[in-house]
Amino acid sequence: MYGWMMGGAGGWWIVWLLVLVLVIAVVVVLVVTLTRSGPSAGGGAAAPTRPSAREILDERYARGEIDHEEYVRRRGELGRSGG
Repeated sequence: MYGWMMGGAGGWWIVWLLVLVLVIAVVVVLVVTLTRSGPSAGGGAAAPTRPSAREILDERYARGEIDHEEYVRRRGELGRSGG
């Protein structure tokens, strides 16, 4: 009986150690989850930005959706409007 009190036969200290490790793991998972879920986390990726009108125009010209004359005309209009 003396050996059981010292952890010889029972091994309760192993159970408590496993419970402690489990609690620490749950706390770590919660902290990581909560810090990554919000947009103000700071460590995450930046929010995607919308392309400018000039970038959209460049992409349309590159894909062949508009010809050179249309591209030049619209680029001039963007320059006059401040875009």
